Formats: sequence, C-alpha cells, structure tokens
Amino acid sequence: MLSTGHQIFQLIGALCILVAYVAHQLKWMRSRSPLYNILNAVGSGVLGFYAVWPRFQAGFVLLEFAWVAISLYALVRNRREEMHAPEIPAAD
Repeated sequence: MLSTGHQIFQLIGALCILVAYVAHQLKWMRSRSPLYNILNAVGSGVLGFYAVWPRFQAGFVLLEFAWVAISLYALVRNRREEMHAPEIPAAD
C-alpha cells in the first residue's frame, strides 16, 4: 500500500485532469489554452508515474503516457500557431 503522501500526490494529479475537464465542459477554459494542456500533461504525468511504480500496470501506462504526449503536442502546436498567426491591427 502506498503511503499517505503518495496517495495525496496521486489525488493532485487526478484533480489537475478533472479541473481542466470540468472547466472545459463549463466553458470556463478553452481546450487550446496553455493552462488546459499543462493541467492535463502534469496530471497525466503524475498518474503515469504511479502506473509504472510500484507495480507496472500496462493499461494505465498506455493511457496516461498517451494523455501526456497528446497534451504536450497540443500545447506546442497551439504555441506555434500563435507565433505564426498574422497580427491584426487594432481598431482605433
């Protein structure tokens, strides 16, 4: 059994994902926002770590590390799109 500290760390990881999901569903956060993708990547990374340690769980390893990869890809893609977007002149 994992210590209380490890379980709290897992709860924080799960809460990161849930906060992003709820905020997106309630339209408080866009799925393209950096915070949304950071919350998903961090939460999935934490849970992915515990899917590997202390006992390897293949299904959770696949799920969590795929979630991390997709979240990081979206974060980078959105950042690149913002950097290459044409500037729109401000209306006076």
